[in-house]
Amino acid sequence: MPPVSTPPVSSPPGGARPVPRPGILAIAPYVGGRSTAEPGQRVIKLSSNESGIGPSPRAIEAYRAAAEAMHRYPDGGAAELRAAIAESFDIPADRIVCGAGSDELIHLLTTAYAAPGDEVLYSEHGFLVYPISAHAAGATPVKAPEKDLRADVDALLAAVTPATKLVYLANPNNPTGTYLPPAEVARLHAGLPGHVLLVLDAAYAEFVDVADYEAGLALVEGAENVVMLRTFSKLYGLAALRLGWAYCPEAVADVLNRVRGPFNTSIAAQAAGVASLRDTAFLEHARSHNAEWRAWLTARLTQMGLEVTPSVTNFLLVRFPDEAGRTAADADAWLTARGILLRRVTAYGLPAHLRISIGTAEECEIAAAAIADFLRGEA
Repeated sequence: MPPVSTPPVSSPPGGARPVPRPGILAIAPYVGGRSTAEPGQRVIKLSSNESGIGPSPRAIEAYRAAAEAMHRYPDGGAAELRAAIAESFDIPADRIVCGAGSDELIHLLTTAYAAPGDEVLYSEHGFLVYPISAHAAGATPVKAPEKDLRADVDALLAAVTPATKLVYLANPNNPTGTYLPPAEVARLHAGLPGHVLLVLDAAYAEFVDVADYEAGLALVEGAENVVMLRTFSKLYGLAALRLGWAYCPEAVADVLNRVRGPFNTSIAAQAAGVASLRDTAFLEHARSHNAEWRAWLTARLTQMGLEVTPSVTNFLLVRFPDEAGRTAADADAWLTARGILLRRVTAYGLPAHLRISIGTAEECEIAAAAIADFLRGEA
């Protein structure tokens, strides 16, 4: 059989090429925490706020079993998963929408409710996906100043304009680890016009162990303009599977189901999510581990003279000295060279800080010892 000739590739007339919508190329791509070090070096990865102890054994078993059905499309409505979430949180399943991580749900909400000329409001050190999603929708991201690394309700309300369509509040916040109590969240909601959608991003809610916190369930129940987001990436340890969910007013759930992909969560993710929710003993173990080692690492770093922002999450925000050779950038380079990976947060406007995830007991001990060596100036 004679070879098939391929026509030569030619440039379009005049050198033209497809051009994205204005604003797309201005987006700074999201860069996740570093995960690799020098070849042959052991990696202590504390850069991405992942679970310190991994997923439930039941979730792993469910994931493996799901491999037998990988030739089938998943249930587009994630009915079994939504039923399990509804049972766990005592909420109606028809107001739950599942997504490929809460990141996808953020993008869907922004795309559905904001357009060119609109504004998307968030706090100064809020999650970087909020402005990214705003730019992608052609809207304008607006950030309100924080006070003592905590969202400031007065500043957020002062930044609301007739163009504001969404307000994102990460509660607790990444990368600061701080939170607002229910009264302050309610005050924020009460001050917003009814057409503005308040999105409570509670990705770290499962780690919070203080009395004056509420993830947003009650506020969603009584309002038409509040959504709460949750994820399986943190406490549940399913970050690789990309699974999250939104609890919404009926009208918002309807909108999200219209714009999401028809099969946006996989069979394996759904099965692992159900199994994780039902393994309550493992979840309590994960919470206890995080609380113990968060307190231990906070105390250890504070003893070294570092400033640690009080955290209710599975990470710590740590300020390093403004002193040549001892800065956050210096510490990051020194630790990375030794395979200990933390998170620079310069993109969040915090160049003097590093964010440290709570890992295994051994990882926390190794990281603390290494930071102490760095501060002592050891080679």
